[in-house]
Amino acid sequence: MDFLQLLSWTCIVFTVGMFSTGLTDLKKMRESKSADNIQFLPFLTTCLNNLGWLYYGLLKGDRTLILVNIIGAVLQILYIIVYFHYTKHKRLVMCQTLGAVMVLTCGWFYFTVFLPEGDLRLSHLGLTCSVVTVSMYLSPLTDLVAIVRSGNVQCLSFSLTVATFLTATSWVLYGLQLNDYYIVVPNTPGIFTSLIRFYLFWRFASVNQSLPSYKSMQI
Repeated sequence: MDFLQLLSWTCIVFTVGMFSTGLTDLKKMRESKSADNIQFLPFLTTCLNNLGWLYYGLLKGDRTLILVNIIGAVLQILYIIVYFHYTKHKRLVMCQTLGAVMVLTCGWFYFTVFLPEGDLRLSHLGLTCSVVTVSMYLSPLTDLVAIVRSGNVQCLSFSLTVATFLTATSWVLYGLQLNDYYIVVPNTPGIFTSLIRFYLFWRFASVNQSLPSYKSMQI
């Protein structure tokens, strides 16, 4: 097994593991028969991100991207279906889902009709997917600012932080091996945001030992 193939399997294992963290929310919804205190938009945006990268992988013929994002999209669709079943706000969820479908349809129409096949379509799609992925990695920064002010890291998930760090690092190494900076650049912020979280866990560990424990929530 060469180094690129090893990185490929590493990306698959770590990424599927990160996507599988949503199974915890799925279990909570089934046990409580409710979707209260569970966020819906992360499922929806991650699904759109998976479908975008799946299209990129298909155009490029990258089996690692294809496999990872098929699994990711299937898991996110499962989470969306279960959330819709248990939520009290079905109309809002339906509107948000229809909006996402419209965005996906417009994107597919743009990339397949207005852009010619080849490098131009691949580069535009790679740039779009990169922007979406970067925004997803950077979106929790506002929550991190609040954690710095309060000194309470109990709302952070350490296991998810580890999974994010390993996933982002493996994709950066994989992208470097392929000289594909549409893979390298969007995953680099995942490394830095994970390092910030590790620092916060270390910095406020003594503070949180004196705080009463409560059920943790993932960010």
